[in-house]
Amino acid sequence: MTSGKRRIRLMGTVIDLFLYHETAEELLDEVERLLFLYERRFSANREDSELMQINQKAGLEAVLVHPDLYELIRLGKQHSCSPNSSLNISIGPLVQLWRIGFSDAQLPSESAIASKLSLIDPSQIVLKDEQCSVFLKKKGMMLDLGALAKGYIADKVMAFLKKQGVTSALINLGGNVLTMGPALHQEDHLWRIGIQNPNLERGQNSLVLPVKDCSVVTSGTYERQLRLAGKTYHHIFSSETGYPIETEVVSLTILSEKSVDGEIWTSRLFGQPVQTIRAELAKKKGLSGILILENGQIYQFEC
Repeated sequence: MTSGKRRIRLMGTVIDLFLYHETAEELLDEVERLLFLYERRFSANREDSELMQINQKAGLEAVLVHPDLYELIRLGKQHSCSPNSSLNISIGPLVQLWRIGFSDAQLPSESAIASKLSLIDPSQIVLKDEQCSVFLKKKGMMLDLGALAKGYIADKVMAFLKKQGVTSALINLGGNVLTMGPALHQEDHLWRIGIQNPNLERGQNSLVLPVKDCSVVTSGTYERQLRLAGKTYHHIFSSETGYPIETEVVSLTILSEKSVDGEIWTSRLFGQPVQTIRAELAKKKGLSGILILENGQIYQFEC
């Protein structure tokens, strides 16, 4: 069986693809086309994306969208409106105000931050299932699916590969990893997924996990940062304060069957106390978690 691999720079990150199949290169071409399609559909950083059409019509009118985009927004609203959730798909105005991770990142004024808080209310997202329409009630509202889209896309890509008869593959969307089937290049047929050490350079791992048919998703305060006047600001924001979440957790990894589930729960639980995260994961069948604290302490919670 032939192996194939490809690296693509897209969605503001590096995407690595690896699979085994007789027509590996042709399938990688198809996956690359899919990834560009999804980027045009879900991106909050492209003026011509389908998602941005919704944002541009905020406070004006509803927008009919592709079923995939509608499904992800519906899922995102559900979890954004759940009690004590740190996930908020209406966080766009804050993301664009701070711009952390972009060359024009800034520390906004208190008044500028305060002016955005009323716009990041997911309950103001109006959905109509029969039409696949989305309406943002207030002008200035902006959806940002960055906390969910990579996992959703990974699941879609893997579903496509399965339909094509692929039984062994890995996709890594900037640290969001999904594996399918055996790693045929390993003696034990398990994929090795590294968990970044937040205090060391990229590629230096705190743990290496042997997995199969599993998603590994990590959210961390170290991923994108703004350093000003001796203070560091990360890119995971509190919907209550408008500032980066204050937490002792610097890295939260979720292992799950579906990648979008890992995205949901790393986002929902980030910023919660360690014991709260432990208790919530204990309720969720099929989810495991790994936490790394500022002091380097590591917690592993098995499902």
